[in-house]
Order: sequence, then structure tokens, then C-alpha cells
Amino acid sequence: MTPWILAITTVILIFFIVSRVIKPKYLRSLETEEFKKDYRKAQLIDIREEKEFNTGHILGARNIPLSQLRQRQTEIRPDKPVYIYCQSGARCIQAAKVLKKKRGAEDIVQLKGGFRKWTGKIKK
Repeated sequence: MTPWILAITTVILIFFIVSRVIKPKYLRSLETEEFKKDYRKAQLIDIREEKEFNTGHILGARNIPLSQLRQRQTEIRPDKPVYIYCQSGARCIQAAKVLKKKRGAEDIVQLKGGFRKWTGKIKK
């Protein structure tokens, strides 16, 4: 492999990785206490897989796993705020991009630190 091809491949790979982990501007991150204030007025979506959801989730959350979000995106209203969370917060960036692109959702909020930082009521 020539050095130019290797360099171009490396740049493309770095761009792909960075674009998946940089939080978009339209995604707000809230600490647990701030998240608790308004999540009942919004659509609360747990984007973890069903197995994770069944081990415990925030009271009132609907489970739409990230792996199914593209197919089930019509279940989410674009005119209401969307509060999302996963286990640690890492999957929320990908989910927010899908919701923005496919549903035109403008008000997307993630639970900073994910479900493991949650201190409120849960359902098992």
C-alpha cells in the first residue's frame, strides 16, 4: 500500500470515528436533577436493548432500542421534546442524529452519564 493511500484511509477513519462521538449542538445534556424536572412533560425514551430495559428503567420510559430506532421512529412525535437515555450516555449521540435527520426533532435531551447515574424512581 502506498503512503498516500494509507494517509487517506487514516484520515477517513479518523473523520468517521470523530463524527460518531462528537455531541451535536441540538442535543442537550442534563444532569440527573435537571433531567428529573421536565422529563414527565416530554417523551421519555430508553434506547437500551430490551434485555437491559427489563433489568430496570426510569418510571414512565418507553423502550425503543437504538438498533430499532430507524424502523420505529414514527412512534416519536417531532413536535414534543424527546428525553433519551442509555446505560452510560454513549448511544444517545447516535440516537439524536437519527431523530434529527429522520423525524426533524428539535428538542432532544440526554441524561448525562446515562441510566447508571439516575437516582430517581425506577421500575424493574
